[in-house]
Amino acid sequence: MGTKERRLREVGEREHLFLDAARDLIRQDGLLNLQMARIAEKCDYAVGTLYQHFGSKEDLLVALATDNSQHRVDLFRRIAEWKAGSRDRMMGIAVADMMFVRLYPEHFRLAQLAFTEVVWGAASAERRRLALEAGEPLGRICDNIVEEAVRRGDLKLKGMKPQEVGLGPWALTIGTHTIIHVDGVLEQGDIGDPYRLMMRHLNCLLNGFDWQPLFDPFDDTALDQMIKGICSEVFNDIACE
Repeated sequence: MGTKERRLREVGEREHLFLDAARDLIRQDGLLNLQMARIAEKCDYAVGTLYQHFGSKEDLLVALATDNSQHRVDLFRRIAEWKAGSRDRMMGIAVADMMFVRLYPEHFRLAQLAFTEVVWGAASAERRRLALEAGEPLGRICDNIVEEAVRRGDLKLKGMKPQEVGLGPWALTIGTHTIIHVDGVLEQGDIGDPYRLMMRHLNCLLNGFDWQPLFDPFDDTALDQMIKGICSEVFNDIACE
């Protein structure tokens, strides 16, 4: 290994050391109490060295979210490889996303913060580019499901692009996650299980697209069977409740 390659490897290892230390401090003290000086101190480096890797705290937060995105991609890829109909796999994406939030709650909250205007807007263009690049497989998997639905005759785009169709389920899912994680908001009403309600809304949305086969979103037994089927066929090695 040449000098340049060794140096690049050392830089990469040091960056991951900083990211791991930041995760530990977030678990210990909370996300909003994260301080660059404490990260550097925990790793036995000068704070200036930390800033050589991350030009700002916002860059660090976006880098953490980027590093964590692989967990979500791995769950989505299971759905992409699942031998099922296009509509079942689109619903499977929602189940995969629910599992991501349950399995990695700290990662999800970090991603929520990283993509707010105050953090995302202050991060460097390079860190934003890397974050978008890491998340690109998520959009591609959803687009591929929509395109396959069109090829199979399950769905007619009616002038829309595959990305435009996929935006609806994505917005509904992310919006539900956000509402659920704001303490006290859902306690003001009696709506039952919010994720079950989300799955009902998603089926209503796909019915509105005339995505075949149509599904009765108010058939509780069928809805339970759908969710349990996805869990047993795709995520049988993970507790899926």
